[in-house]
Amino acid sequence: MSESGKPNDNDFAKQASGQEVGFLGELWGMLKQNKKWWLLPIIVALVVVAGLIILGGTAAAPFIYTLF
Repeated sequence: MSESGKPNDNDFAKQASGQEVGFLGELWGMLKQNKKWWLLPIIVALVVVAGLIILGGTAAAPFIYTLF
């Protein structure tokens, strides 16, 4: 931003030339900035369940079923 507080064209160019963060980086930034740490256990649980569903259709299924 310029000294007057208004954005200028150079700010946009700096942001556009920066490295892309990706989905996980964006998610981590949102959790950190908005202090939504309570979402982290929910996201981890969803990832674990999705992993079990994916592995349930593979040759690893008999090993997973013995856990339950």
